[in-house]
Amino acid sequence: MHDIERILVVSRSTKYCYTAVHQGVALAKKTGAKLYILHTASNPFSPRSWKLPLPSSMALAEEYKRMQDEIKLDLDLMIETEQASGMKIETIIKDDGGNEEIFKMVKQEKIDLVVLLAHEESHLEHFLFGRENEEIIRKLPCSVLLVKKEPGPVDF
Repeated sequence: MHDIERILVVSRSTKYCYTAVHQGVALAKKTGAKLYILHTASNPFSPRSWKLPLPSSMALAEEYKRMQDEIKLDLDLMIETEQASGMKIETIIKDDGGNEEIFKMVKQEKIDLVVLLAHEESHLEHFLFGRENEEIIRKLPCSVLLVKKEPGPVDF
């Protein structure tokens, strides 16, 4: 792993992304790599997120946004704690950027390793939103680490 100099962790602002961020932090500490954390927030209730022209509910969209904001605050606290201990972490926030923001960041920053949360998608999620991780894995010019985290309590 000594050839890894830049690591990008993709956080989609879900509570399960804590594990991916922790893995990225641990790998960056072990390898001495620069760590980037890209917060991408796409609202699945937004018409742009759907692969079909289906109506969305404003109440659901607002609740989803509120949940994402709370999770982002928790992730920011975790990142600030690591930064306070001397770790250099660059955070980038892109709203509704999708996979294109990931590809652009990998190219611009010459990322060596991307850390993503691996999750099981239901048939409905796949039908409505597509398979984002599969597209990323196929198109990225660098290595990808998929971190498996099943739903459950997260302890820090």
